[in-house]
Amino acid sequence: MNSASKVRSASAAAEWRAAQRGPLVFTNGVFDLLHVGHVALLEGARAQGAALLVAINTDASARRLGKGPERPITPAADRARVLAALASVDCVVIFDEDTPLELIRRLRPDVLVKGADYKRSDVAGGDEVEGWGGRVVLVPLVEGKSTTAVVERVRDPNS
Repeated sequence: MNSASKVRSASAAAEWRAAQRGPLVFTNGVFDLLHVGHVALLEGARAQGAALLVAINTDASARRLGKGPERPITPAADRARVLAALASVDCVVIFDEDTPLELIRRLRPDVLVKGADYKRSDVAGGDEVEGWGGRVVLVPLVEGKSTTAVVERVRDPNS
């Protein structure tokens, strides 16, 4: 399958979701400048079910998260295509809201995954997923690996 075909609109993802057999895992984030921490999160998420859907913030949505005016560095369409090329990822959807709650409600995943830098109480959609019998999983982070750290190393190679 061509990786571009894994990038779907919310409507197309809902149709894809309806055809899935087995537990659907959902995770989300900006995924700017893909690094080993992202890969570990995605592999950990995929291990929780039969298929993994990754929702990524639009550029405007990512900027509203307060990561700085120069972020994201990579445009949403490019981030989506790179994620879709990973073996652990079955579907990618780009969303513009501040949180993926609307998409979670629409797709009704069985498992919701975030990095362990989140508290369970702060996971958008966690109550909903648990309310329909699903579960929330927090995947351990890879120490010292973040997009912010990559950006800082590029700006100051001596850091």
